[in-house]
Amino acid sequence: MRMRIQTEKHRPRLEIIPFIDVMFFLLATFMIVSLTMLKNESIQIKLPKSTTAVSQTPPDQITVKVLEDGNYLFDKEKVLSEALTAKLNQIKSSNADPKIFVTGEPNACFELVVKIIDEARKIGINKIAIQTTKPQQPQTQKSGLANGT
Repeated sequence: MRMRIQTEKHRPRLEIIPFIDVMFFLLATFMIVSLTMLKNESIQIKLPKSTTAVSQTPPDQITVKVLEDGNYLFDKEKVLSEALTAKLNQIKSSNADPKIFVTGEPNACFELVVKIIDEARKIGINKIAIQTTKPQQPQTQKSGLANGT
């Protein structure tokens, strides 16, 4: 029996589709990482006050503040802890798709924030957000001004 020796050399094929997939994945990864490295900050300005100003908050947006005493403040209306479910039911019945922003006093119990979120979800309110504020940094004098230069 004679064996046939192949003298033709087969060139390897370069598959381009997996290469394109990997390149798109790397591109997306680098774009997301570079966007998270940006620091978004704003300039603090003092706006003038007006006596005839009208609030621009949408009517379906409700701000709930958790108080230190265990009660709640629904858009400047104080609600006792026992009446939380009734107030959320009233909001849901008056608006089909309300938005609730939850905030709290610095020493308020976080368990009360979780209680608001749980009760709202039981009723069917799904658009809930936790509202925070950035802590104020003390303003310092520049060293050039302090030295009189």
